[in-house]
Amino acid sequence: MKNYLRTWNFMRVLRLALGIFVIAQGIQSKEWWFVVMGGLFSLMPILNIGCYGVSACNTSISKNNKKLENTAYEEVC
Repeated sequence: MKNYLRTWNFMRVLRLALGIFVIAQGIQSKEWWFVVMGGLFSLMPILNIGCYGVSACNTSISKNNKKLENTAYEEVC
């Protein structure tokens, strides 16, 4: 459990807190759609899934070190 909590950062805790807040507000207002959405938003930081958690939005660094030849640009008016 200690190793699991070691990987948590501020944004992950914030996302979990906001998800729990949405669940609580959904229960209070009896809007079950908010409870479901809050559950999904709470599940994402717990399982560390999503774009932020697994770095799915990062682009790979090209290992191709070839420099482009001089490119000629033409001004279009």
